[in-house]
Amino acid sequence: MKLLRTVLDVTKKMLTKHPLLGKLYPIYEATDEIFFGTDKTTGFAPHMMDAIDIKRYMSLVIVALIPAAIAGIYFYGLRVIAIILVSYTFGGITEVSFSVVRKKPIYEGFLVTGLIFPLILPPTIPLWMVAVGVVFGVFFGKEVFGGTGRNIFNPALVGRVFLSMAFPGYFATEWQEPFIKGLGGFAAYTIDAVTSATPLISFKSSQIVSEYVPLLFGSAPGSIGETFRIGIIVGGLFLILIKIADWRIPIAYIGTTWICSFIGHAFHPDVFAPPLFQILAGGLLFGAFFMATDPVTSPLTSEGKWICGVMLGILTVLIRGISGFVEGVMFAILLMNAVTPLVDAVIVNMRYTQTGIAVQEPKVAEKRMYDRRKEDKK
Repeated sequence: MKLLRTVLDVTKKMLTKHPLLGKLYPIYEATDEIFFGTDKTTGFAPHMMDAIDIKRYMSLVIVALIPAAIAGIYFYGLRVIAIILVSYTFGGITEVSFSVVRKKPIYEGFLVTGLIFPLILPPTIPLWMVAVGVVFGVFFGKEVFGGTGRNIFNPALVGRVFLSMAFPGYFATEWQEPFIKGLGGFAAYTIDAVTSATPLISFKSSQIVSEYVPLLFGSAPGSIGETFRIGIIVGGLFLILIKIADWRIPIAYIGTTWICSFIGHAFHPDVFAPPLFQILAGGLLFGAFFMATDPVTSPLTSEGKWICGVMLGILTVLIRGISGFVEGVMFAILLMNAVTPLVDAVIVNMRYTQTGIAVQEPKVAEKRMYDRRKEDKK
């Protein structure tokens, strides 16, 4: 580590002395903070102390995703590793490029996006399509809004929706059957495998409800990271226990999905699937634990989290049942991302109004502050 420290110090001197090389300073800063942490402190009150920073935050999310990622490799082959590497490479290039142009630090948010994105893709997707999707998602889902922390949409979902709209043939009917014998996909790289419809497609076309045990343990076809649902549940509970993810959203999401699908299935069993199938099929569990709880795009208020979860459940069941799309999770989450600022704003206004504190318009508040300072000077 001393050698690395020396190399980084020499690199810093070179970057600060040469204007052209100075544009690469965000890359140096990110490398330095990854290995040695940050020395940044707040310059003025209020000062906050916490045992977790953004790097540890993102690292713990990646730890929670490891079971789903390893299961994806086992069920769909070593090619999944190539898909993950392509996602990190091209998404990382996009992230670094914006940091260099803006002269801003490289934030660690992409560490999670770069892993979530390949896990919500079909296992047979071409690698060039992975590159196009992740670049589109990072560019239009995050960077155009100002980067990490300012985006209103989940960038991984933006890339996934773009691919499903631009290349619908790869998301239509034929999905790879998982390897479930012996070493499974740990000994295979090929995409020339047996294909079949996903459980949601089977229900949509012929009202066939898959058995629940295969759905839990990953022997039913689907996206790379959504099939091993036991691993998803374990990872999601881990995030909740360490307080990375708020429990309200997944609980409200899953509970509302159960209630709505129970009612829908009772009246129209040929349109709405039964409750447990709705929860275990598709990417609902993965979306509930890892995407709907995104701290940037989910509500900040406790009431907003409940509202978000309830609306996600309603939208998912409706989209799956009465729309032309098989999966409703990604559309439901993006729709709620769009209205999250409004939900928080309404709740904050109601909360302060009920406590007798009126939320003032910025210009009015600024004028009153100016008048007070003027009076103080007198």
